[in-house]
Amino acid sequence: MALKWTDTLDIAIELFEKHPDVDPRYIRFTDLHAWVTALEDFNDAPDKSNEKILEAIQMAWIEEAE
Repeated sequence: MALKWTDTLDIAIELFEKHPDVDPRYIRFTDLHAWVTALEDFNDAPDKSNEKILEAIQMAWIEEAE
């Protein structure tokens, strides 16, 4: 499954599984962007993200972690 920036919940689940010791409430967007683009299934243009998308991924990750 190829992940796009709009797949916020799927990205959050992948990040939760890949980085179980990270508290997503305290992640910087620069780190989040790098981790998303490094996901094996991620297949979208890195420059298509913005703060709104990264925030949505972060919120989904926080919900997944709880």
